[in-house]
Amino acid sequence: MITLSNVSKIFKSGLKAKDSIVAVDDISLTIDEGEIFGVIGYSGAGKSTLIRMLNGLETPSSGSVVVAGKEVSKIKGSSLRKARHEISMIFQHFNLLWSRTVRENIAFPLEITGLPKEERRQRVNELIKLVGLEGREDAYPSQLSGGQKQRVGIARALANNPKVLLCDEATSALDPQTTDSILELLVDINKRLGLTIVLITHEMHVIRKICNRVAVMEAGKVVEIGPVLNVFKNPEQPITKRFVQQVTEPEETKETVEHLLDRFPDGEVIQLTFVGESAENPLITQLIRNFKLDVNIVQGKISQTRDGSYGTLFIHIDGPAEEIDHALEFIKQQQVGVEVISND
Repeated sequence: MITLSNVSKIFKSGLKAKDSIVAVDDISLTIDEGEIFGVIGYSGAGKSTLIRMLNGLETPSSGSVVVAGKEVSKIKGSSLRKARHEISMIFQHFNLLWSRTVRENIAFPLEITGLPKEERRQRVNELIKLVGLEGREDAYPSQLSGGQKQRVGIARALANNPKVLLCDEATSALDPQTTDSILELLVDINKRLGLTIVLITHEMHVIRKICNRVAVMEAGKVVEIGPVLNVFKNPEQPITKRFVQQVTEPEETKETVEHLLDRFPDGEVIQLTFVGESAENPLITQLIRNFKLDVNIVQGKISQTRDGSYGTLFIHIDGPAEEIDHALEFIKQQQVGVEVISND
């Protein structure tokens, strides 16, 4: 559905080459039809520039961008406008027309394409129902909550039956509960319509919640890419590890572990990593029953991805050194990741 081949984007800020800014640096990737694909990175990583090249709002300095069979990076004018009917976009701050009602906002792209009035009315009614805005058809944006505004934005983006939906930080302006409801709506739309969704974000929670695969961007490059559960299981790059920690390790974990090390200098503090079915096994019970150890649970959290569970658990174990070694080997045999935080 989407193919980027050696794509770079350089913004020239002066006459000299050293004044140029490389926003996107030689990126190649493929996004499958019907996939929900996430791009995550901090501010300045180049993710917004990348997504804007998918619908021709930015032209790459080199490389090619092919979306739904059309090389968006090469076409212009009326051909580009026609291609954009298949590539819609929703935004962080909604970009609604404030003088138009919900119904009129959704109808706007249909007016531009010249759809007859009755067909336009039917299509708008379908979209209002799809995004859950029944009863709010005649409200103006100023009368809507943030979540409702984004639902209008989604409905408007779907008006012309696009094949691709681009989401530019679409939940960043919303509270956590509203964010989850919008993400659930996007998953529902993906399933019902077979829509390919590409979203950019700086929040790993968003990636965890709905994405099939994720690309991690840093300094204009994709530094890591893969299925979300695999990335959670084995993050390779330091930036990816920081993003994964956003949702797997509570903020107070480090402080708690350090406090425990001071309080209990004997034994070991261990970080356990659970993926998939291993997250549901009664591991702690088995440790207590099978080994002569004292086991203290320090901190833990299990998160759900679209393809399975992922969790981390910090425990303190104390007992004979040989018994601890046997316990660690037992844990590894249960397909659970093990990292010894202390080794006194």
